[in-house]
Amino acid sequence: MSDSTARPDTDQEWEDLMRQLRTQPQAQPRPFFYNRVQARLAAESSQPWLPGWVRRPAYALLLGALVLALSGDDTALASGSSPAASSSPAPR
Repeated sequence: MSDSTARPDTDQEWEDLMRQLRTQPQAQPRPFFYNRVQARLAAESSQPWLPGWVRRPAYALLLGALVLALSGDDTALASGSSPAASSSPAPR
């Protein structure tokens, strides 16, 4: 909870602080700041955002197939073996 009785003139203190901040000169960047920013942006834009091997379709397809092969579960592989045979009723 706030204790307004302890500091009755807090509004006046804030107004004084804001007045002091308004009278401060505006900050200026260091010399050649914008030139350095533009040079960095130009250097970053000249570099491709994808590596060269990803931009080739064959490598991209191979990578996609590898991801699919490694991320799937092995139910498709197991369906051709013993679980399918055990699901049929046993002969009497």
